[in-house]
Amino acid sequence: MIKIKLAKHAGFCFGVKRAVNLALKTASENKTKKIATLGPLIHNPQVTRELAGKGIIDIANPQKVRSGIVIVCSHGMHPLVLNKLKKKKITIVDATCPFVRKIEKIVKKLKKEDYAIVIIGDQEHPEVKAITGYAGKKVILIESVEAARKLSGLKKIGVVAQTTQSVEKYKLICRELKKKTKHLKIFNTICDATQKRQEEAVCLSREVEKMIVIGGYNSANTKRLAKLCLELGRPTRHIEQAKDLDPAFLKNTNSVGILAGASTPDWIINNVIARIKQTEES
Repeated sequence: MIKIKLAKHAGFCFGVKRAVNLALKTASENKTKKIATLGPLIHNPQVTRELAGKGIIDIANPQKVRSGIVIVCSHGMHPLVLNKLKKKKITIVDATCPFVRKIEKIVKKLKKEDYAIVIIGDQEHPEVKAITGYAGKKVILIESVEAARKLSGLKKIGVVAQTTQSVEKYKLICRELKKKTKHLKIFNTICDATQKRQEEAVCLSREVEKMIVIGGYNSANTKRLAKLCLELGRPTRHIEQAKDLDPAFLKNTNSVGILAGASTPDWIINNVIARIKQTEES
């Protein structure tokens, strides 16, 4: 019988739960209005489909939104896009994660104080793109220690991180940035949920034979958890839902650890656990 160990902090984090609840409340109270998000509300395709069933449509191009309601995704929104929507008299429901909102405020303050602003994160991630909009011209996006080593000529540097960044990578990059200026302000903006999940990934990987990480294939924090488990030398599978789990992966396995990204709903986690148990019986 396979021993299943589920991480304590698996599934919706506070910011995601808040965003989904806001979206569902908006749909319930505005059944005759067009409701849209610009990009997925959260990075989970199954939840996106569920919201579409409630009348909340994901629209990639903001220019196509001419009326109704726009729900700001949990990752935030670039201020220029937000202002254009407001000028169209579109109703805005702000589901930005409070941790992301905190970064936006820090970045605006650093901009006023004339700091060069370093954002450590994935350049193509919607959260980073949104934060960049508040940083002004003195913004530098960094994804690696190597990129930090190349910086020069900066008198004052303020540092923030994408909320789902690797804690270890953030520490290494900040250590490198300390060599670049005497005026360095470091803000640890990696959210608590991310840090706890990464800590649990390390602990669980040491206690079990194999790891299963559940979450959207487009979810940055989920991909990072899977990568961390692999780096620790533990056979790992990143799956989006139960049907993605190959029973062959569990062959001759006595124990398995389960992690789930911050955008993974409980029902998907429960379905995966049920599939593991069915695999044992077959």
